[in-house]
Parts: sequence; structure tokens; C-alpha cells
Amino acid sequence: MQNAPLNRQQLITELLTQGVQVINPQQQHASRHGGAGPSDHQAMNIDGVTVMVPVYTHSAHRSPWQVKHEESGTTRLYNQSIPVREIGITRKPRFYERQTEEGIPYSQIATLHGTDVLATTVLQTCIRYENRAKACQFCAIGQSLAAGSTIARKTPQQLAEVAKAAVELDGVKHMVMTTGTPSGSDRGARILVESAEAIKAAVNLPLQGQCEPPGDPRWFQRLKDAGIDALGMHLEAVTPEVRARIMPGKAQVSVDQYLVAFADAVAVFGRGQVSTYILAGLGDTPQAILTLSEKLIALGVYPFVVPFVPISGTPLEHHAAPDSAFMTSILQPLGQMLNQANLRSRDIKAGCGRCGACSSLSSFEQAMA
Repeated sequence: MQNAPLNRQQLITELLTQGVQVINPQQQHASRHGGAGPSDHQAMNIDGVTVMVPVYTHSAHRSPWQVKHEESGTTRLYNQSIPVREIGITRKPRFYERQTEEGIPYSQIATLHGTDVLATTVLQTCIRYENRAKACQFCAIGQSLAAGSTIARKTPQQLAEVAKAAVELDGVKHMVMTTGTPSGSDRGARILVESAEAIKAAVNLPLQGQCEPPGDPRWFQRLKDAGIDALGMHLEAVTPEVRARIMPGKAQVSVDQYLVAFADAVAVFGRGQVSTYILAGLGDTPQAILTLSEKLIALGVYPFVVPFVPISGTPLEHHAAPDSAFMTSILQPLGQMLNQANLRSRDIKAGCGRCGACSSLSSFEQAMA
């Protein structure tokens, strides 16, 4: 494999599924352990595309791919010790150097994802996390909290302060706000509303909110009125048996209930501004993912399919990541489906789909254009 040049899609897919060993890590680079969203990753620039590459996982430690910072100042990617190409590594943003009046580092309130995305987990706890009979087995939301690298609840004022600084100091272009699921029937929508109102009062920054489908669909309009520009409601897995096994608590909200919520949300946010995260490699077949993706696209929902990354310290830390052939069998036809429907990541106002760094889907989408 190392003797045959890989195109950008193939290379990114390989790196996302196999991870990379960083031979000589540098303190000035931005990476993250644990937490919600892309965890145990390092942001890298591959041929002009930002990719969140796993570097702290078991798979990464065994990966044939390596990154080395050369004495010349360049950073080079290797495959089985054979140089492949020069790459870029995202440096720690300047806003990480600041703290609030209470002495809380900005990096404990929000973090940089990729190169220009600010991300936060507003509520770093979840009603299911401490109960392994209900918890999502891939979730690491409590790890960064236990490690002291974040705080349990970010106030609207803190988020507004950090967002403003991230825009002014580091040129952040959009922001993702996710949340652990609280006990109320709004399933996190209420705290997203409060947070969005404060951020938008402080800085003009496109926002994506992420939560489970709220019990009352009127929350969708409240979210939009508060300043949320795009909404993510994440299925993670698509078939009932896989959902019940991998995330027994969350699976109580069925796929059919999600589909109803997606339709209600698209009516408020518009076609292409509602998305869902699908983790490929948990047991769903490529055909099952594509079949549901077709339904989602018909509703105007962007199915952001990413390779499952086993995170250290979770019940699935030793679960195998999908290989690049498996991902290509999904992403190639999905890219074609998205283009035919004129539903593209570049048109999403904010969030994971627009960033695209956790999947090579956007590369397949562009190749099909």
C-alpha cells in the first residue's frame, strides 16, 4: 500500500480509520483527550483539508501511519517509516491563554475543533452516563470532567465571553454547542436557548445546537429564535438492534420518533440546516446506513456519517474501528446521493457537517460534483 500513491479521499479515510502515531508530540499543538465529540484526536491539515485524526486510541498506537516533526521545522507523514507527504498541525489557539475573572481557563469552557470551529459541551453530565445499563457505550463525556480539563456547567455569560475572544483572537468561523441530556423533557433545548441568546448578544457567530429530540416540537422555533442557525440531533446508529445494544437508554427514542422530529425541525431551520451524526462501524451494515440516509436526505436532513473511533476508557475502547474499504462503501454512494439532492456540507451554516473534519464525506461529496 505504501508504494501506491493514495488520492486525498483514500488518504483521509485511511487516517481517520487507522489513526496516526505521533512520534514526537509538541506542546504547542492542539489535541484533546476524552470528552464529547471528536476525542483522542489531533487536528491535521492534509492537502488543504482539516482532519481530526485519532492519535490517542489503541488503534492509533498500532497504526502504520506516523507523524514526525522534522528538525527543519516541517511536519511529515510516514507510512511504515516511508515518507508520504508534508502536512500541517493545528497549533493551540491564543484564546487558550486567557481565563475568566473567576480564574477558569477559557479552554475549560470551549475548545478549538479543526482550525476554525469553537466547540463546547454546555452541560458536561448526562442522566444516563453513570448508569452503564443505560449509557451510550462509546461516550466519554465524563472523562474530561473527571480529569479536571473542563467544568460541569458552562454559564451563558462564560460561553459568550469565550466565543467573543475566539473570534477576535483566532478567527473562529462557527460554533458547536452540544450537551449531555438533562432530566427535563426538553432534553437540553432549554440550556441551548439560554446559551445561544448570550453568545449572539456578544458576537455575530453562526451556531449549531445539538441535543436529543425535545418532547415538545415548539422548542425548535425557540432554538431558532434564540440564534441557533443549524441543529444536530444525532442517531449514532440506525438499526433498532444495534441502537439497543450500544446505547440502551438513548435507543428508547426510536428512529421513527427521530424522523418525525427531523421533519418538524426542517420546517423551522430549513432544508440542509438539520443534520444527524451516524457512527459507522458499530454493527450497522453499509446498506442499512445508506437506506436510512436516503430517507433523511428526502426530509432535507444531512446525514453526517463518520467512522467510529474507539475512545480509551469507554466500554468500547477495544472495539475495532471500521476499515477504509467499509467506509468507502458508504461514503462514495452517499456523496453521490447528497450531490443529486443538492444537499452539501458547504451550505450548512454551522456545526459538524460544515466542519467535516471527522469524516472524509465532504471529499467524496466534492468528487461527485
